[in-house]
Amino acid sequence: MYVIIVFFILHWYLSLFSQTFFLHRYAAHKAFTMSKPWERFFFVFTYITQGSSYLSPKAYGILHRVHHAYTDTELDPHSPSYDDNLFAMMWRTKKTYAAIMSGTSEVEDKFTKNVPEWTWFDKWCDSNLSRILWILVYILIYSLFAPSLWWFLLIPVHAVMGPLHGVIINWFAHKYGNVNFETDNTSKNLFKVDVLMMGEGYHNNHHKYPSRINFAAKKGEIDFCYPIILLLMKLRVIQPLAQPVPADY
Repeated sequence: MYVIIVFFILHWYLSLFSQTFFLHRYAAHKAFTMSKPWERFFFVFTYITQGSSYLSPKAYGILHRVHHAYTDTELDPHSPSYDDNLFAMMWRTKKTYAAIMSGTSEVEDKFTKNVPEWTWFDKWCDSNLSRILWILVYILIYSLFAPSLWWFLLIPVHAVMGPLHGVIINWFAHKYGNVNFETDNTSKNLFKVDVLMMGEGYHNNHHKYPSRINFAAKKGEIDFCYPIILLLMKLRVIQPLAQPVPADY
């Protein structure tokens, strides 16, 4: 039982770290820079930690930039304002993501600037075969260590971990929570101390300052990803930008 609990917690937070650090703050917002070898390392790290729910840094970056440019409008790829329920929103997001991955979506040039690309790697990670193999890995781990069949109900959570993290923010953080800053959208902060989502829950703060590395903004708020980013800067894995990225996305 303890092996399964530890595995679930590790998968939750390592997948979440890949999303908030590499996909969100780096790929989408370019809040810091890194060398090409380190970028490739984090491509692989994201694949290992997200597994069957791997999200392409390129597609995620473009999708998220569009979200910021058109938040809570008909052009927003994921807004509770234009979907009846979270499953409808997730399906619309999936279709937009797939269109970006296939190259059939017409995307403005400004949304594709400097997004990280590794075409053949993304193609493999996004393939049905790769996703099925990862799900088989999860089933094997549960077969070896789960004390009863009830624990197998967690496997679907593992299978969609990346999109699950996304929908928690894209749906709930546009409907519930508190507001630190007035914005022209419905973004809200889900938590005062964001242990669950490693800073992603400070969504209102983020929409006010999109390219800011630290998502916490008020006294008492803690972005648990931020100390890791500071450590990576100290180790020279990543570098701060000399000039901040414009806040249009």
